[in-house]
Amino acid sequence: MKNIVILISGRGSNMEALVAARDAGTLPVNIAAVISNRPAAQGLETAEKAGITAHYIDHKAFAERDAFDAALAECIDGFAPDLVVLAGFMRILSDGFVRHYAGRLMNIHPSLLPAFPGLHTHRRALEEGVRIHGCTVHFVTPALDHGPVIIQAAVPVLDSDDEVTLAARVLRQEHRIYAQAVRWFAEGRLRLDDGRVRLAGEPADGAVLVSPEVC
Repeated sequence: MKNIVILISGRGSNMEALVAARDAGTLPVNIAAVISNRPAAQGLETAEKAGITAHYIDHKAFAERDAFDAALAECIDGFAPDLVVLAGFMRILSDGFVRHYAGRLMNIHPSLLPAFPGLHTHRRALEEGVRIHGCTVHFVTPALDHGPVIIQAAVPVLDSDDEVTLAARVLRQEHRIYAQAVRWFAEGRLRLDDGRVRLAGEPADGAVLVSPEVC
């Protein structure tokens, strides 16, 4: 069984979804630890209640980003993870940190990348008048919100939407596809091929990059 470590900064709703999938028997992983860069992150208490080791490393205690990243990597590596999962971890990670976990560092972003990287994705989607929005699970590279796409889910943008309603619709899909992506990793079905993700078991060993459920 694969070991995973989850990084959070706040409530950790995607972490909660992964824990729920594990508890339901649909996600065959051992969640070795949940680590936050914020001591008061609500998700730490949630993790402890679920019987998961919870740690925090306060980024404010470090004068430089590289020093924080080194301390974070040391803590993570103590749990010997096969995969590190970013679940609302609101820190830009250094190139060295990302390279250290190349091919085993996964993130979810609330847009259909490469559209709307960075913050305020739902507001920007509404301002641009797009009709389809969504979320993306990808392997992390040094470029912000960039890297080989594993799976995406699309949702319609309704005329009645505001940031709150659109964010809620996207978040439901985040919870669904993140567990799917981690499950594929745990099953050994994901392969990186020249910067693209291939999913073993699909026709012609192709990649399933877009979730078939549009809601």
